[in-house]
Amino acid sequence: MTSHTSRRTSSTSRRTPSAVDAIADAYFDELCVLSPSISLFLGTENPHGFDDYSPDGLKAADELRTRTLADIDAAEAEASAEGTLDETDLVTIDAMRERLGIASELFEAGLQHTVLNVIETPLQQMRDIFDLLPTDTAAGWETISATLAALPRSIAGYQESLRYARDELHRVPARLQIERIAAQADALSGAQNRFSSLVARAEATVADSLSSELTSHAEAARAGFSDLARFLRTKLADHAPETEACGSEDYALHSREFLGAEVDLEETYEWALDQLSSIDAEQRRIADRIEPGAELFDVMARLDKDPQRALHGTTALQEWMQGVADEAITELGKTHFDIPEPLRTIECMIAPSATGAVYYSQPSEDFSRPGRMWWSVPEGVTEFATWQEKTTVYHEGVPGHHLQMGQASYLADSLNKWRRHVCWVSGHGEGWALYAERLMAELGFLDEPGDYLGMLDSQRLRTSRVIVDIGFHLGLNAPAHLGGGVWDRAKAWDFLTQNVAMERTFLAFELDRYLGWPGQAPSYKIGQRLWEDIRDESHAAAGAGFDLKEFHSRALNLGSIGLDPLRRALLR
Repeated sequence: MTSHTSRRTSSTSRRTPSAVDAIADAYFDELCVLSPSISLFLGTENPHGFDDYSPDGLKAADELRTRTLADIDAAEAEASAEGTLDETDLVTIDAMRERLGIASELFEAGLQHTVLNVIETPLQQMRDIFDLLPTDTAAGWETISATLAALPRSIAGYQESLRYARDELHRVPARLQIERIAAQADALSGAQNRFSSLVARAEATVADSLSSELTSHAEAARAGFSDLARFLRTKLADHAPETEACGSEDYALHSREFLGAEVDLEETYEWALDQLSSIDAEQRRIADRIEPGAELFDVMARLDKDPQRALHGTTALQEWMQGVADEAITELGKTHFDIPEPLRTIECMIAPSATGAVYYSQPSEDFSRPGRMWWSVPEGVTEFATWQEKTTVYHEGVPGHHLQMGQASYLADSLNKWRRHVCWVSGHGEGWALYAERLMAELGFLDEPGDYLGMLDSQRLRTSRVIVDIGFHLGLNAPAHLGGGVWDRAKAWDFLTQNVAMERTFLAFELDRYLGWPGQAPSYKIGQRLWEDIRDESHAAAGAGFDLKEFHSRALNLGSIGLDPLRRALLR
């Protein structure tokens, strides 16, 4: 731990915190009290239970944002008058105004009171946090016990916000999304629920009193989710609209939330249609190289069955992930990126939640808990094909999320706590990770035709998301081969099955995700587009002096910020 600290100090210049930094740090500290899941996610001490999802909790967060923005305005005016406003403060001010501003707009519109979809809601936050909590010490189990004890209050607050939105704001999520979340709540309240399975592991390792406490709190959490399922079905579903399209006004807010930038949505839709045609042509060229004369999706099916590309079981998957990630760190660290020593360690994990997701969790502040790539493998899935997944390891690991988010954690001497830990922008983060996938092909790491086809398939999926998401929610005209007319769920399904090489159960979940979480899925490919635009603009401004490695370092050293603030910072 000491060596990590000394390496950090020697590789970055220590910044004297400014008044702006103090405001950002204070905002972070108060936010952790309102949303204790932040502390739990970061692996730091958390005496505050779990998040308050009630209308009062959401209002308190909005009041904190309003106070913070007023403090930022005053600090900027004072520093400008004194001539002490530096580049770091300019970025912080720009980023905070953009992030806190859009959050308040979402609050005012009532969109924070109706967060309900199949992948990222309070329900999943309360479920998935336990993937990250350590179980190797009694102290770890005490944290788990305290967190479990807080869940019934959080569940009740979530129900209260949904009820408030129904009665006061006349906002109710789509009926189908409510049904899907009720089913997830059923799974958390059944006999073989996540919480009971978790605490059963503690019986042989902790004192009887703590074991009894864990069992009691797990039962209370199970009962809370049973009540949530009942509430959704009996108090909310009857008021829910059938349509899942959110409309252009709400969608514009969601798009800005996930991009940190404002884009022309109809132009972006047309761009994505053109992109898909280009990717399809490139894939067909590669498929013909692998197996001349064969159809693209037939080649993909044969790659899935190729024993040389097959992994059997989660142990083999984990070992393969670790090997690919370690090799990338070693090779990229030689010439292409500056990778600090603490970031040269990543742990590849199989997540116990079994949801099908792949995600990254950043290291703890002192790097005692390293950055981790998690693969949540669904029950019954035992076979994996490396041709599709190698690009995923680069997306989650290096040069993707691990380098991006880990770098922000590493810069404790130059970035305030808010920028290091909670200024996460999907378009920046997921856009960078998708940019990283394409970059690895450009750097020669995906030259094997099957692996390259897998990267193109990843790009194709993310491009298809842009088309479905924007087209459906804005009510645009569907492509002629779907029959034209306004997008609906049936056309979206036909389009995805024609364009995405994914097992149909997973693909059905993906469609539910897009229709219930407007604007998030497109942030990957649109974010990549904006990253590439910013790189091209920087190249044009620098001319012959442009250095790609230096550009990447400058960009990553800013942390995750909105893509409009990123552009302004890099071109200023």
